[in-house]
Amino acid sequence: MKQYLLSIYQPDGEPPAPEVLEPIMANLRALNQEMRDAGAWVFSGGLHSPDSATVVRVRDGDVLMTDGPFTEGKEHLGGFTVIQAPDLDAALGWGRKLAEAIGMLPIEVRPLQDESPDGCRP
Repeated sequence: MKQYLLSIYQPDGEPPAPEVLEPIMANLRALNQEMRDAGAWVFSGGLHSPDSATVVRVRDGDVLMTDGPFTEGKEHLGGFTVIQAPDLDAALGWGRKLAEAIGMLPIEVRPLQDESPDGCRP
């Protein structure tokens, strides 16, 4: 089975109030359990805000580290789920369910590259 990344994009700023966020989190817990029961769930996680990021890059042979997100924007990757599905249509079905569980946030569904014989992705 192929693996797919379901990326959750959210606007910058404060998280929703607890009375808004708690039902969303309950929906996510239920959906993650549904994915586990179906054998589709691989792993998922939420991310801290972009200002907690450190960018590491090599420039002229030196390793540089800078605070903050790699790119500036009004939205950021807030969380993700990796699933396995037989095809894109099935992955899009899980993406649709994730979008419904969360509400207004967009979900990007993207296939992971196939593994090479040595177990590494190209």
